[in-house]
Amino acid sequence: MKIAFSTSGEDLGAPLDTRFGRAPKFLVYDLDTDTFMVIDNLKTMDSAQGAGIQSAQTVARSGAKAVVTGNCGPKAFRVLSAAGIRIFNTGAPTVQEALELYRAGGLTEADAANVEGHWS
Repeated sequence: MKIAFSTSGEDLGAPLDTRFGRAPKFLVYDLDTDTFMVIDNLKTMDSAQGAGIQSAQTVARSGAKAVVTGNCGPKAFRVLSAAGIRIFNTGAPTVQEALELYRAGGLTEADAANVEGHWS
């Protein structure tokens, strides 16, 4: 199973970004192979609007079945949920720590967006 983490970095020691839609990158970790790839999100990050929706579509195309991020707005939450992607919010400082929390069952699945949309 693949999990997408919002980040600004290129590896597991990178900071977990508190923003989903405007995260500069997504680190997609494959639990089955213990490998990862990084997807650039800078184009979406600089969008005037719709960043959450576009980011959610990017994550869905990656094959991820879960997202771990700091915050997720309502539009991104709807797109991710519609794609069958589970959302977990955490204040973990790094991707590695967020991954460890996920593996240990230390994250609670979100049942709604935890922030208002950027343009609300």
